[in-house]
Amino acid sequence: MIERLWSGRSGLWRLLLPFSWLYGLITSLIRFSYRQGWRKAWRAPVPVVVVGNLTAGGNGKTPVVIWLVQALQQRGLRPGVVSRGYGGKAEAYPLVLDGNTTTSEAGDEPVLIYRRTGAAVAVSPRRKDAVQALLAQGEVDIIITDDGLQHYALARDFEIVVIDGQRRFGNGWWLPAGPMRERASRLQTVDAVITNGGAALADETAMRLTPGLAVNLQTGETRPAASLGDVIAMAGIGHPPRFFATLRQLGVIPIKEVSFADHQAYSEAQLAPLATAHQALLMTEKDAVKASRFAAANWWYLPVDAALPTDRADALLNRIIALTQK
Repeated sequence: MIERLWSGRSGLWRLLLPFSWLYGLITSLIRFSYRQGWRKAWRAPVPVVVVGNLTAGGNGKTPVVIWLVQALQQRGLRPGVVSRGYGGKAEAYPLVLDGNTTTSEAGDEPVLIYRRTGAAVAVSPRRKDAVQALLAQGEVDIIITDDGLQHYALARDFEIVVIDGQRRFGNGWWLPAGPMRERASRLQTVDAVITNGGAALADETAMRLTPGLAVNLQTGETRPAASLGDVIAMAGIGHPPRFFATLRQLGVIPIKEVSFADHQAYSEAQLAPLATAHQALLMTEKDAVKASRFAAANWWYLPVDAALPTDRADALLNRIIALTQK
């Protein structure tokens, strides 16, 4: 229903316009207050790069964060990552992740980023506190903030917006009548736009998500997804159809596709009945970090990596690395 509303296929979104006007007014006033200096943004002693989006729902933002962190690491830098930690409830904030941190404490995306990159990661509703926690724990050359484009209390040196190239901006309206956190005109003020799938415009950097081998949650065994036999596919991400479409491109025709809400917490009792012992339960890597503690032998996940054209990627990285040399 939400997809139909936000895409404009259902005219019922017009009934929500008064709430969208209120949302737009509030968010615009907040941003204006920081631009005018009425509210002060905290500036970190190291460069801050925001990777965010203008719309609600999955756009491929987390794979971009992982790509950026790994690319900076390969160039000898020590990036740290901060996040709000959506979906997690820690006993105290800020929380600096370690190998024992669970998704129930930090949220699924921060745990995924930590496991994939090994970078220092901290979460807090106040991103300033997360940044300070990382700086206090060791040397960090640059901070990457996972989401937070609209978190103006943290000053930033570089803004990257990730766009879903197929859905773009839907009907173009603010939440809840449309998918927008900020209107599309905000793109005129950011430093880079990365478009995930679809057709990138001339001033946008095209990106695609490239799947790897399926990984067994229990053993770490890898194999092509198409070799798993009878597959039950599940996804609890912002836009599950993207995952299911990726499987079909790999030659996997699931017996059943099961969608869950983004950031949903899982239990063994909830997932175990989805697939029999003779079937493979295939999920996203974001789901896997929440299900690994109670995974069955026939549970697999499919990792994906962000792939950008080499020339555009190098140009983007050079601009970001230059921030650390000032």
